[in-house]
Amino acid sequence: MKKFTIMTALCALVCGPALADFQPNKPQAPMGGGFVGGNETISTVKQAKEMRDDVPVILQGKILQRMGGDKYLFEDATDSVTVEIDDEDWRGQTVTPNDTVKLYGEVDAGIFKTEIDVDYVEKIK
Repeated sequence: MKKFTIMTALCALVCGPALADFQPNKPQAPMGGGFVGGNETISTVKQAKEMRDDVPVILQGKILQRMGGDKYLFEDATDSVTVEIDDEDWRGQTVTPNDTVKLYGEVDAGIFKTEIDVDYVEKIK
């Protein structure tokens, strides 16, 4: 009987605080939406090539050509760089070499060359 009382008290101490915040009908905050802009820092290709690996970057320029697979040649006023854009990163947009785009991604600094791994493409109107 003494062991049962101790186990019940121990269970109440452990489970009580865990269940105290449980509210099954608590409304959830909506996800997404809101203000975008005003604090973007657009880097040049020349600057991106000097950054370390995995640094977030935003580039603005033109995609000149497809180099094969998901690799493309991107250029701005300072230089050109190979970018990797997966199918879902286009977000349904069609882009030509005449279109100006913003590329949001990360620097992929390799031993011999730097590329940009794009998270998404934004076509500038």
